[in-house]
Amino acid sequence: MNFNFSDVFVTIATKELQTLVDFYSQLLQKQPSVYSPSVYAEFELDRLRLGIFQPKLESQQEFNNLSGSLSLCIEVENLSQAIACLTDLGYPPPGEIIEASHGKEIYAYDPANNRLILHQSKN
Repeated sequence: MNFNFSDVFVTIATKELQTLVDFYSQLLQKQPSVYSPSVYAEFELDRLRLGIFQPKLESQQEFNNLSGSLSLCIEVENLSQAIACLTDLGYPPPGEIIEASHGKEIYAYDPANNRLILHQSKN
């Protein structure tokens, strides 16, 4: 069976919507393009839409204990500056920079414990 789709975007479920909205507003250096307090926020980036939503009360159990199942990879121009930004936000990366064949990266976590992979490509 074939179907057509018009868009694909990433969403993060959280019980602490405002905490994540504040975190990603500062990290991405922009405000949500769509925002409904206690319900949903959406950041529109060049090639991605990142949605953050608070599950309805009757659906919250479905989202319990799922942190760590998603990794959000963020390409940065300067890894040191990105690390400093996360540290200033109160979420310093717990490990060391990894040297990979494709560049440098470090793992960090947002306030809901979702894994972030900050990656700087080789020049």
